[in-house]
Amino acid sequence: MPLPKAELHLHVEGTLEPELAFELAARNGVELPYADTDELRKAYQFEDLQSFLNLYYELMAVLRTEQDFADLADAYLARAAAQGVRHAEIFFDPQAHLARGVSMGTVVEGLWRALGRSEQNHGVSTRLIMCFLRDESAESALGTLQAARPYLDRITGIGLDSAEVGHPPVKFREVYEAAAGLGLRRVAHAGEEGPPEYITEALDVLGVERVDHGLRCMEDPALVERLVRDRIPLTLCPLSNVRLRAVDVLADHPLPAMLEAGLLCTVNSDDPAYFGGYVADNYHAVRDTLGLSREQMRELARNSFRASFLEDDEERRARYLAEVDAYEFG
Repeated sequence: MPLPKAELHLHVEGTLEPELAFELAARNGVELPYADTDELRKAYQFEDLQSFLNLYYELMAVLRTEQDFADLADAYLARAAAQGVRHAEIFFDPQAHLARGVSMGTVVEGLWRALGRSEQNHGVSTRLIMCFLRDESAESALGTLQAARPYLDRITGIGLDSAEVGHPPVKFREVYEAAAGLGLRRVAHAGEEGPPEYITEALDVLGVERVDHGLRCMEDPALVERLVRDRIPLTLCPLSNVRLRAVDVLADHPLPAMLEAGLLCTVNSDDPAYFGGYVADNYHAVRDTLGLSREQMRELARNSFRASFLEDDEERRARYLAEVDAYEFG
């Protein structure tokens, strides 16, 4: 029985395993430029964030119908449940689908077919977070928020992802202000490839309540102090950081120093089909490579529920935290 945990940094499009990609390609008459799943899997080797994004967007071509999105989300939820996930806050990238002629309704309704039955089918509660692509225009982000308005009963918050460098958070001030006015929770990727200043800007300009990645905060002691004081959660993705060269090898990951500093760190999988591991795989990797103690592992699991957007269901949060406290390591 795995340690109970929440996953807070997970791009549903990044859970597209090669087998499902080929299945959906066949269903939708999409020709992939790979002979078979083995050849496609070999393409999952990346030099940096951009080389990953190129393949990530290319493979999205297989996602066409509500059923495709439902199958994608359901496959993730089944894997997540097997890895001890009790609650998942799932990112999706509508602009990448709208650009291909797939409607917002197709994406949200499709994902909701799986998310709406997730507790019943997998024992996993869920929230949905709509991300804006930071290498697209601010106007495009505003248009996307407008397109999502009929579906806001199913969308808990907004995020900001894709290529970070050269696209500072301030670019999206207006859409974050609009989202706040609609009562949406706010997160953003910052401090993965971008500098610590992007983290500060995401807090001050976008009003984010949680920072996705954020590992470069360690370069700015005053920022670390602020994050600790204000209990701003960081959603770290260790295996992703290695695959995308944010850190050279896992042994160099700053997670132990971050925990030592008192930061509210969580461990997540990011794009697990591409980065060689789902969330429990990330937990096991940091435990084995960084020598984390059982109490540190339990603390990471507790943090995942503390950092989750469960303010509308504190009873559920308390139940999940009790499961972590009662967990007996094998």
